[in-house]
Amino acid sequence: MNSIIDEMLKNYQTETLDEKKNAVKEIIQEVVLCGLARAKFFEKAAFYGGTALRIFYGLDRFSEDLDFSLKKPDNDFDLSSYFPILEKEVRAFGLNLKVEEKQKTADSNVKSAFLKGNTKEHLLLFYTNDDFSSGVNRDEVLRIKFEVDTNPPSGAGYEYRYSLKPAPYEVTLYDLPSLFAGKVHAVLCRGWKNRIKGRDLYDYVFYLQRGAALNLENLKQKLIQSNAWKVEDELTLDKVKKMLCERFDGIDFEKAKDDVKDFIKDKSVLDVWSVDFFKAITKQISQ
Repeated sequence: MNSIIDEMLKNYQTETLDEKKNAVKEIIQEVVLCGLARAKFFEKAAFYGGTALRIFYGLDRFSEDLDFSLKKPDNDFDLSSYFPILEKEVRAFGLNLKVEEKQKTADSNVKSAFLKGNTKEHLLLFYTNDDFSSGVNRDEVLRIKFEVDTNPPSGAGYEYRYSLKPAPYEVTLYDLPSLFAGKVHAVLCRGWKNRIKGRDLYDYVFYLQRGAALNLENLKQKLIQSNAWKVEDELTLDKVKKMLCERFDGIDFEKAKDDVKDFIKDKSVLDVWSVDFFKAITKQISQ
């Protein structure tokens, strides 16, 4: 195994097969970020979402996808132009992965791609002393999904972060208030249906624990784009808190816990989850 990858793996304490799979995916996510940075991707785009929160703010849960947003709307943005350099960078670290763009069946502002490889092959690469002869299908596919919003709402703020592993690189990142705005928008507007995404609520708590301010203007633009707010109406902090509390009234928190529990180690933090808990902490939101 590449010595840098080996060093990154030492930061993980893995016991179960799922924990080992997640460790492999998380390290590959960081290799992808490094590759995109070297391909000059962050001249046009910014990193946000749960994985951004994990890597640069210490969120203690596994996040599956890499989410990006262009800094300026561009319907002609060509995501595939970055694939050759990204594949070259990934293979330089000894990883056998290919990039495939997801073809959309309907018009969408979001462009998606998958980095794909064989799960068993990469588990054996990372954990050379383990035997994965049982428990992992030989044809199981390892997928790292990344998406780019080509028509982002205005009002986001940015910051620049650096990482030294797997090699030194710079990332353009949404600042914390703008990241929080994205999460509040997800809590308010994501179409959960019967599958409540407890991960959104877990992240929501994380932002409040960190005392994150809310980028109210960016949230307003996101709500307008989702047809959840009118352009001419003023959005205040009190109105946001009211909408959140109304949303919490309709959540089945047991289902929310079930969604997130496989992504975290300390499941006891979910014991306090309830309508009253989320309404109480929502009072702490500030600008």
